[in-house]
Amino acid sequence: MKIRLPRTRTGQRRLVQALMAACVLALLPMTWMYVSTGDRLRTVADAPRTDVAVVFGAGLWQGEPSPYLAHRLDAAAELYRAGRVKVVLVTGDNSREDYDEPDAMRTYLTRHGVPGSRIVSDYAGFDTWDSCVRAKKIFGVDEAVLISQGFHIRRAVALCEAAGVESYGVGVDAVHDATWYYGGTREIFAAGKAALDAVFRPDPRFLGPEEPGVREAMASGR
Repeated sequence: MKIRLPRTRTGQRRLVQALMAACVLALLPMTWMYVSTGDRLRTVADAPRTDVAVVFGAGLWQGEPSPYLAHRLDAAAELYRAGRVKVVLVTGDNSREDYDEPDAMRTYLTRHGVPGSRIVSDYAGFDTWDSCVRAKKIFGVDEAVLISQGFHIRRAVALCEAAGVESYGVGVDAVHDATWYYGGTREIFAAGKAALDAVFRPDPRFLGPEEPGVREAMASGR
């Protein structure tokens, strides 16, 4: 199929205007994320003291956390050891029997000095919005430090804020490999869905009853 471009100056001008408008609309969600999270990003060293840290899943390699996920968990363990957080909520995918991100994350954290009694697992964190809504509605989290890679952390903070969780983001370092570039590119497209989630606030894929895990983990250290 051959695409015919307008031949008149008026038609060409309207085409350019339409393309410019489409570009502006495409960039609006990304602009919203940057503006809404501008003062919410921290490092491990200056993260505020909060009760809960939320670590988002990032894939498993042969049952072990991927390097990207391991970096997130390392940051969570460091925050716990420094006394900046009291409980770590690990949220990820357990949609099939042979794939269990939260349990792999729990095992990794316990190997790095976080007591099992201070780790809470969310097995239905299938995407960022689901994880944020479940943190608020299922686990009763009102304030948290969120941990992810830099290319994802703004979206995580924006969505958790929209879900009612006062959030600060710690974006951990990552090697700029193919996965990093893929993740950064993916965020451009994911920003649109994030904006729709923030506006329409759909229920997550699985909601269910409230769980006392975070509350009990807090009590275990008193």
